[in-house]
Amino acid sequence: MPSLPPIRPEDVATAEKIRPDGAFDAPSDAHDPVRAGYLLRLGDDSLILGQRLSEWCGHAPSVEVDLSLANMALDLIGQATLLLGEAGDADSLAFKRDVLDFRNCWLVEQPNGDFARTMVRQLLFSTWQHMLYQRLTGSRDEALAGIAAKAVKEVAYHRELAAEWVIRLGDGTEESRERTLDGLGWCWRFVPELFEVDDEVEQAVAAGIAADPREFEAEYRAEIARVLGEAGLPVPNDQRPILGGRRGHHSEHLGHLLAIMQYLPRTYPDAKW
Repeated sequence: MPSLPPIRPEDVATAEKIRPDGAFDAPSDAHDPVRAGYLLRLGDDSLILGQRLSEWCGHAPSVEVDLSLANMALDLIGQATLLLGEAGDADSLAFKRDVLDFRNCWLVEQPNGDFARTMVRQLLFSTWQHMLYQRLTGSRDEALAGIAAKAVKEVAYHRELAAEWVIRLGDGTEESRERTLDGLGWCWRFVPELFEVDDEVEQAVAAGIAADPREFEAEYRAEIARVLGEAGLPVPNDQRPILGGRRGHHSEHLGHLLAIMQYLPRTYPDAKW
């Protein structure tokens, strides 16, 4: 995988890039690119995972699960609306950026696969997101602290639901166990990126805006190990980590997702809804 140069604070937030065609507006905090860049990361994570979960609508194993996944998707897209709204114009940031402008982690853009893989992905991400938002409630940034205080309650449910399903699937039939193990094998390589700290995060932590994920990595891994142990599943061996999402380097899957998500606003840019 080709390495990309680190992005400087002055150009990390793609919300600041004013294109010749006026594709999207400058953020309200253009004078603070570190804050805007950090908000974009959080907002993009929620937006992309919300879009992924929405793909289950009408396809989940049962009506109850269908509704649960749809509600989780709505929670995440609601979070994204607030976070991207703090970074700039939320609609423009969601629908008028190109794939290389997104700053989400690789984990959330991965295809749903089967239901077991979706639940594994949700467990790995929601556990991290919940621990992060717990700490962001104490952010010096009042807007971010307020968003985190609301979101942490939603994400607690996401985390609990995913854990229950991983335990149920891992400790279920031979097929459900194998599918869950396959999901772990697919998703595990994306976990290290959740705890990657680059210059932008270092500056956001120093400013009291962000939480340092390294401070709760041990707690995270212990919690994942606990859930997998209850499911009768082994903790996967560490793999070569997949990094780069925070710098705009993504898998091909994100491009396909955005082609669907952004189709209407790009096809009818002047439409009023």
